[in-house]
Amino acid sequence: MAKFDIIAATGCPTGIAHTFMAKEALEKAAAERGLTIKVETHGQVGVENELTKSEIAGAKAVVVAADKDVQAERFAGKPMVSVGVSKALSVEAAGKLIDRALAAKGDDTVAAAADVEDEVEEKESIGHVIYKHLMNGVSHMLVFVVAGGVLTAISFLWGITSFDSTAADYNSFAAMLKIIGGIAMNLMVPVLSAYIAESIGKRPALVPGFVAGMIAIQGLPVNAETGMIDAGGAGVGFGFLGGIVGGFLAGYVILLLEKVFSKIPASLNGLKAIFLYPLCSTAIVGLVMLGISGPMAAINQGMMDFLQSLGNSGPVILGLAIGCMCAFDMGGPVNKAAYATGTFLLGTALEAGVGTETYNFGTNFMAAVSAACIVPPLITTFAVVVGKKYFSQEDHDAGIVNLILGSTHITEGAIPFMTKNIWPVMPIMMLGSSIASILTIFFNVHDPAPHGGFLVLPVVENGPLWVLAILIGAVVGGILFVAFKKYDFEKNQKPAPATKPVEAPKAAAVEAPKAAAVEAPKAAAVEAPKAEAADFVKVENVFVAEDFASRDEALSFVSNQAVKAGIASDADAVMNAFLAREAEGTTGMMEGFAIPHAKSDAITEAAVIVVKDESGVTGWDTMDGAPVNVAIALLIPGAQAGTTHLKILSKVAEALMDEDFRATVKGSTDAAEIAKTINARLV
Repeated sequence: MAKFDIIAATGCPTGIAHTFMAKEALEKAAAERGLTIKVETHGQVGVENELTKSEIAGAKAVVVAADKDVQAERFAGKPMVSVGVSKALSVEAAGKLIDRALAAKGDDTVAAAADVEDEVEEKESIGHVIYKHLMNGVSHMLVFVVAGGVLTAISFLWGITSFDSTAADYNSFAAMLKIIGGIAMNLMVPVLSAYIAESIGKRPALVPGFVAGMIAIQGLPVNAETGMIDAGGAGVGFGFLGGIVGGFLAGYVILLLEKVFSKIPASLNGLKAIFLYPLCSTAIVGLVMLGISGPMAAINQGMMDFLQSLGNSGPVILGLAIGCMCAFDMGGPVNKAAYATGTFLLGTALEAGVGTETYNFGTNFMAAVSAACIVPPLITTFAVVVGKKYFSQEDHDAGIVNLILGSTHITEGAIPFMTKNIWPVMPIMMLGSSIASILTIFFNVHDPAPHGGFLVLPVVENGPLWVLAILIGAVVGGILFVAFKKYDFEKNQKPAPATKPVEAPKAAAVEAPKAAAVEAPKAAAVEAPKAEAADFVKVENVFVAEDFASRDEALSFVSNQAVKAGIASDADAVMNAFLAREAEGTTGMMEGFAIPHAKSDAITEAAVIVVKDESGVTGWDTMDGAPVNVAIALLIPGAQAGTTHLKILSKVAEALMDEDFRATVKGSTDAAEIAKTINARLV
């Protein structure tokens, strides 16, 4: 990988002349000084000659000559000079900038090492590339849909025909809102098309992209009398699908033109950007879009007929399709496909007008989509409230926040819950969303707003029934989610080996009184917290014949046993506390010992739980690399973190320095003997 002494970024507001003049001046100035240089330009055609991470890391200094944002934060820590582009238009001026940059001081703690290699980028699949470009268009389009749709819906508060000056419920303010909303909605397809194109061909593709989008909503105009192409005639638009086709067409036409014009001298880059690209691309894309208007209109009508047929098949089939798509990936491509279809149908519905069959179908479809998107976060809220003991504190807090997210039509809040257990959580979410969608269609709910959740309830027709449908879906899904978490919780309550019930009572009858009589006074003299307790290590909390596949399995077992013994109230919270401590630094010691410790408000009393695995727990980092055979786990309430925790931890650590202590604990299979040995060292 080539390295450069100097790297630079240039850019002027128009991106035509000064950007490239500064680039040339810097290159010549660097050559005069025997330095290598790479200049990134931010021109009318976008970013060219883009700097890589390793090139930035390996450079001695940076020159920024720009009057626009060139993402200078990338160069943090490097010796750098930053000026306006006009300060680098001559070789002499550019040379002074290079000298200043080389003399500047960088921050070695921020600058990356010069030997950093480029990150290896996996070659994207064709499907992912297409999806990325499509989502760029959809993301830009949705804000227009939301703004336009909500404003249009608000105008209906004054009456369904309040925008019509001949109607009895006419209101001038409502009419203005309808006009503004309609303009925003009409921009939906052109913006979609333009930003798909921009994702492919960068800034030059915006012009043909917008033109393609406008053609998609207008179609090929034909004179009704002559039947011939006529600029004053009317055409049949092919909408959403046409915008997608036009966007990809415009983007790839720009890439083609870049190759065609690649032989033109660099001095004419401004001519290409301001004249050749927009002229040629608009002509090519426009002619192609007009030429395919007939077939595209037929395809568009076919899609509408298909969706209508799903609706005619009954609410179950259509609602099931909508619900499953919306909850499948919660904001991902499948969800976005359903939502984008809903917004397209809504746009068509609002254009057709209130009372038409198109309006009724489109707004009913949008209501079903919105219901399906709202349900998953509410499922998590219901679950963490009803089944609180089965969730960690972190999950509980997230579930409560999801009440707000779900109520405002933000599905993504449910994703963390699904990623922990894709099966069966994903099917549960899909079922809940499908129930809400089916009931929404069945209840004949109509939503003229594409977003907002419960905030747009005033404009939703049959709003109370819509809320009921959503709540039913959320409750059913929530009950199933709690049932799963309960099953998972109980499954992880690993039972002790069958030998323990026989040995432990016997040992307790003999040893416990002795320990209480002899050891307790000493413990009382030292341990201020819980001084009345006879021993921290109880026989029933020593497990001598376990077999763990990993560190996390061992810690999970301890966490669940703590809840079972009444030491803690939330196994997930204890487990998270253990893992947080391991993240700070391993608790694995030497010769097969580990002293994991958890500090949490979910722990109700200070205690020690001991687990032994004769075969050794692998994957637990230790000082000598040996597997862990004995884990002496400390569980401390959050309020005692600075007292009990430190005292017990220090005593256990001190005990591990004693060879006799290690030999006794590691060699014994008697829970009572191990408990007695450890308790003797905690006094």
